[in-house]
Amino acid sequence: MMTMEAFGLTDVGLKRSNNEDAFAIRPELRLYVVADGMGGHSSGEVAAQMAVQQIVAFFEIQDLSEEATWPYPSYDESLSFEGNKLRTAIALANEQIQNYSSEHPESRGMGTTVVAALVAGERLIIGHVGDSRAYLYSGDRLSVLTMDHSWVSEQVRLGFLTEEEAAHHPFRNVITKALGTRDQAQADVLEMEVAVGDRILLCSDGLNSMAAEEEIAQTLARREPLEPTCRSLVQLANQKGGEDNITVILLERRA
Repeated sequence: MMTMEAFGLTDVGLKRSNNEDAFAIRPELRLYVVADGMGGHSSGEVAAQMAVQQIVAFFEIQDLSEEATWPYPSYDESLSFEGNKLRTAIALANEQIQNYSSEHPESRGMGTTVVAALVAGERLIIGHVGDSRAYLYSGDRLSVLTMDHSWVSEQVRLGFLTEEEAAHHPFRNVITKALGTRDQAQADVLEMEVAVGDRILLCSDGLNSMAAEEEIAQTLARREPLEPTCRSLVQLANQKGGEDNITVILLERRA
């Protein structure tokens, strides 16, 4: 079983009056989660907190074994057992947010992104919905592990926009998938190996919408301990404008 060290930090930024991000670091569950809520009347804040709490609660209370009958509607044979658990936890969070929204008309339209990392033996499992991201910093190279569920990201994939155009497009904040906004919001799930010394960054788009990937990479390249690195990333986003809430979790494989 790989050993991870982690630190997380959230900041309201410079332009928002409240923080609609949420995060959890639960080393005893080997689970790390970032969510970025949306919706008026503080409902984005509620959605993000509900997503994080539901995903954590799933891993706290479920005692599924691989030998047991899978009790949930779907099981993806292309994923590991733990990968299916993470996808299911995210799906149940989607259901809970939808139920809350239907019972509270003032919260209609509430939703949240989520990106989560789960350590499973010698593998790391990443699940995400929306435009919160996971990055891998290995050696001296920064790689994006997730693919944004956003309008501009789809246009880039189709060849209609360049990365530079997408970064400044007026629709850059339009996401195409979020928890709570539709009956089905299946998470993309990635399973990967991580080498000793590699770092994994989970973040809300308040970081990467402000700071270029080169700037994020330069911050990670200093190889400072996790806490000052997280503080430097938040400071970087605020120095670049701080237009959104900023949340980061930084993981490093120790053994």
